Amino acid sequence: MNAALPGTAERAFALFLGLEQQARKAASIEQLGFSMVNDGQALFGFRHAALLIAGKVQALTGISVVEPHSPFVAFVERAVISLLNQGRLAEPHSIDPSTMDESTRADMTSLSAPYAYWLPLKSRNGETFGGLWLAREQPFGEAEQSLLRQLADSYAHAWLALQPHKPWRMRWPRRKLLFMASALSLILLLPVRQSVLAPAEVVPLEGRVVAAPLDGVIEEFLVKPNQSVAAGDLLVRFEATTLKAQADVAERALGVAEAEFKANTQRAFADAESGARLDLLAARVEQKRAERDYALQLLARSEVRADRDGIAVFADAERLTGKPVQTGQRLMQIADPARAELRIELAVGDAIALQPGAEVALFLDSDPLNRHEARLERSAYEAQGTAAGQLAYRLDAAFVEAPPRIGLRGTAKLFGERAPLAYYLLRRPLAAARQTLGL
Repeated sequence: MNAALPGTAERAFALFLGLEQQARKAASIEQLGFSMVNDGQALFGFRHAALLIAGKVQALTGISVVEPHSPFVAFVERAVISLLNQGRLAEPHSIDPSTMDESTRADMTSLSAPYAYWLPLKSRNGETFGGLWLAREQPFGEAEQSLLRQLADSYAHAWLALQPHKPWRMRWPRRKLLFMASALSLILLLPVRQSVLAPAEVVPLEGRVVAAPLDGVIEEFLVKPNQSVAAGDLLVRFEATTLKAQADVAERALGVAEAEFKANTQRAFADAESGARLDLLAARVEQKRAERDYALQLLARSEVRADRDGIAVFADAERLTGKPVQTGQRLMQIADPARAELRIELAVGDAIALQPGAEVALFLDSDPLNRHEARLERSAYEAQGTAAGQLAYRLDAAFVEAPPRIGLRGTAKLFGERAPLAYYLLRRPLAAARQTLGL
């Protein structure tokens, strides 16, 4: 007995099952997209098909690489946006050109076929994440539409199986976008407190600067950094060999001048010429005495002593030991450890309007979890160069409670007046743009 030849319905059903099987066997989204826009031509006879995911064309019939700026791609994406605005994106239906704008209708006539069908792809919760644009010369019949709807479920299931974690979403409706834009505008108008970060250091308050009393070479530091000292304690000793020699020479020169003056004084009673020279010799004695006193003063300055109680504040003794220094060069500072203030270097690019008494929060590098409160007292009007080579304003702040140890460094957060959130976020970019464009 011979087997009966299959009819049209049987062949169509076999082709339909083959399309579903190919979708399940796809190993990647690229392979699946190619199958979705090409393999169904034998069953549905469409001229071309376009696969759109999240409003963007991902695959086209007969094309391996999609050109995103081609006229046909732009037309299909614009047509799908029109369906989204009409609220008809989630339902499969034949496209009615009369519902589209004049430009889209013209492109459909020139770039596509007379009859088109939109086949949406939905996730498990019913959310449309893409679809197929099918176009041909004849309208799609009821039986074909039924098969397409069933095939769309298979395609959507296969797509989500290959990319289960990526949230494919279509563009939001215009009303929702306007609502979000309005909400964002209101948020940007909310007043927020301006703040800025700047490096800071705990420095002595009204400390006594110890400067080099003469030009010379430092022989030895007698104290260590942050060591407690009392008034009269020896701090620094200069190399005094040359000063001692000068004082000794000045002392001997004074002795010679005094002996000569004494001898002429004794001869003045019998020698008129010796009496006439007494004034000159007396002046020379005073000159030599002044030179001797100056040499002794320089020798006494070779030992620098503390003039008050406190702690010695300086960085490193080795940096200056054995090095020549000039008169007035800063060596250290004698400060009261219980009296300190905060010195802040605010970069020019970060400067905001700050009033005296503004709140300042210090976070030390050695203790970043604890906050030390301070109040702004003084701010410089002119920026100066810092050790890092940047221009910055110097600001001084007083601690509200007991100050940290002198010499500690950290980051200070300065709080200014309130301003809109948009200004707070865009202040730096706008300033950079103004400087770049010269506005």
